[in-house]
Formats: sequence, C-alpha cells, structure tokens
Amino acid sequence: MKKTIKTIALAGAMSALLATGAMARTLIVNSDQVDPAPKAAFAELLERFKAENPDIDVQWNDFEKEGYKTAIRGWLASSPPDIAFWYAGERMKFFVDRGLFADVSDIWQENNMLEDFASVVPAMSVDGKQYGVPFSYYQWGIYYNKDVFDRYGLSEPSTWDEFMAVNATLKENGVTPITIGTRFLWTAAGWFDYLNLRVNGLDYHIDLMEGKIPYDDAGVREVFNYWGELVNNGYFIENHAAYTWQEAQPFLFNGEAAMYLMGNFLTPNFPDGVEFGFFPFPQINPEIGMYEDAPLDTIHMPTGAKNKEEARLFLEFVARADNQALLNGRLNQLAPNSKAEVAGDAFLQDGARMLAAADGTAQFYDRDTLPEMASVGMQGFQEFMVNPDRLDAILTRLERTRARIYRD
Repeated sequence: MKKTIKTIALAGAMSALLATGAMARTLIVNSDQVDPAPKAAFAELLERFKAENPDIDVQWNDFEKEGYKTAIRGWLASSPPDIAFWYAGERMKFFVDRGLFADVSDIWQENNMLEDFASVVPAMSVDGKQYGVPFSYYQWGIYYNKDVFDRYGLSEPSTWDEFMAVNATLKENGVTPITIGTRFLWTAAGWFDYLNLRVNGLDYHIDLMEGKIPYDDAGVREVFNYWGELVNNGYFIENHAAYTWQEAQPFLFNGEAAMYLMGNFLTPNFPDGVEFGFFPFPQINPEIGMYEDAPLDTIHMPTGAKNKEEARLFLEFVARADNQALLNGRLNQLAPNSKAEVAGDAFLQDGARMLAAADGTAQFYDRDTLPEMASVGMQGFQEFMVNPDRLDAILTRLERTRARIYRD
C-alpha cells in the first residue's frame, strides 16, 4: 500500500514537473512597431498567437524606430532575440552576409510560400535562400488635401508639367504645395527615389544603389535638376529639417500645405472631417516605365536565437493568409501573401491597383543600398533641400563615399 502511495505521489510529481516544463517555452521578440496603429495591430495579432500557443511565454520588447535601427547590429551579435523586426532587400542582406539572420528556406517550402509570396521572393532571398517572412508592404505616392484642391479647381496631375502647374497655383494662392519633415532623413530619400526612378528608370536606380554608378554621373545630376525646381520655387514647407514626418502631418491636415509624398502608413492618422486623395508620383519621361517604391516590412529569426522552435512557429503564424489579412487590415497596408484578402479601404485599393500596374518596384533608398552609403546619402539629400547651392560639394562627398564602400 505504501509503495502504491509512493508511486502515485511520484507520478503526480512527475506530471507537475512535466506540466511546468511544458509551460516554460519562451519567445523573445524585438519590435520597432511603436506608432499607435501598428502597435495596436500587433497586440491583437499577439493575442491570437497566444490563444493558439498557450504554452509559449512571449516576451515582447518595443523600441523606438530610429533607436532600433542604430542598436540592432549590436544586439544581433551579442544578445539576439528569437524574432527581430526588420526590412527586406539590402537591409536584410547586410545581416545575412554577416551570418546574423538564419536561413528559413524550409519554412517557405513547407508552407507553399514560394507560390503565395511569389512577387516578393527576390526581396527576401540571398543566393536562392530565404531569410525571413514579410508581413506587410505598402505603396508610396502623393497624398493630398481634397478640400484644398477643390477650392482652387485643381485635379490630380499625371505628368511633371501638370504637377508643376498645380504647385504654382497653390503657391500663388498662399498655400505651401508640399509638406515634409526631414529631421529623420529618410523622408527626403523618398523624393530622391521617385525622381531617379522617373528620370532614369529602375535598372539605373538599382545599379546606383549597388554602387555601380557614380554619384556625380550626369543621370544623378539630372535628378537634382528636377528636385531643384521644387526647392528653388519654395514649394516645400519652411524649416522642414526641424520636423519629424509626424510633425509635418498637420500642415496637410489643416490645409496650410496641400500634398505629402509618403507611404500608406500615413492614412490611419487622417483626421475626421477632411477629405484626402492619392495619386502616383507623376511621370517625367514617357519613355521610362512607371516604377514605384513598395517597401517590404519583415520579421527574421536571428542565427543566435535561443528558442528556434518557437521562433519558427511565429514565422509560420505571421505568414498565414488569415493573419496577414487581419494585420494589414488594421495597418491600412497590403499583405504580401497573395491569398490574403485586401481590405476595403480606398487607399489600399488605389495602392493595390497602382502596384499591379507598375513596371517594377524598388524597396526604398535606405533599404536598397548599404547602410553607410544610405546614411551619407540621406544627409546629402537633406542638405540639398536646405542649401541647393551646395550640390557640387554634396555629390563629391557622396561619390567619395561610394568609391570607398564599393571598391573592389
């Protein structure tokens, strides 16, 4: 009898130990999704993941975006999480080349992702292998205050000449045509990207991003000629270097400015009571295709992750069509999974149509080129917008940096 009691007690202790062990699974996530809309969207997605995986303790760490970009390289090498938010293209490849992001090609193969995510496979691949899961992408273009356009009888421009005519009319009537905040430098890079894509095309743009074309090339100078027309005519808001991209929004919202070149993540911030519209960046050269920026946001499993099984579960979870539809519906963005339903938001529908008709897409300046080149380049873009007469010095500095970084 005593033996039986002991056996039962031991079995109970073993069961409790096993239960404790089962509950000890952990997933550590480092995220830069701290703006209100994405933070709320991922909180909802996380609750769904926890419901499906109640035995996993998720430790979710939020970081401000600009600080995250600076810190990630250090903690990927020293104290990596199990999941890290990041970006596709050259930004991803930078960490792949240094052995800091793990190959997850088998997840893509086992979950039919090569087919379901066919349009973004190149941006997620290095030497034919995949190194993360994309969760969202979005169009860039020009958002405008419809009330202001209607007041002055303006329509959406499709060519550069029409665009410049809109700018001139607005300026003549005391409205600043374009808002922008270049305190965080990437906003100016959006203008460089689109002008380069419209003037020189996608192949030229990618070759420049990969260091194959000098920054003092005639094609690059032509980009700044067009950009200079806007700067020198006073078509951008004053003191833009003092504003973040968020701080530049009210100028559009209250009608002090009429247009904003930005990604679709702008739209959740639109206030009630004001009507806004969207149009693609105008065509400059009819012989050049209509190429668009469509940045891809991603998650990755660091090579040094301690909880790889849990990380893989999360990657598969985020890749699912139902979860991508939920997440991007909340974000007002587009799901990379082609089986995910597109939300009924008008801006998303506009973006989906525009990207479907595009002749090709780029990621974004600071995602398509190496980080050091991107840093120097974006500093130069902001400097040009403040002091356009310094163009020669800026291009000399950019070319010197390119030659050093990309030397054979």
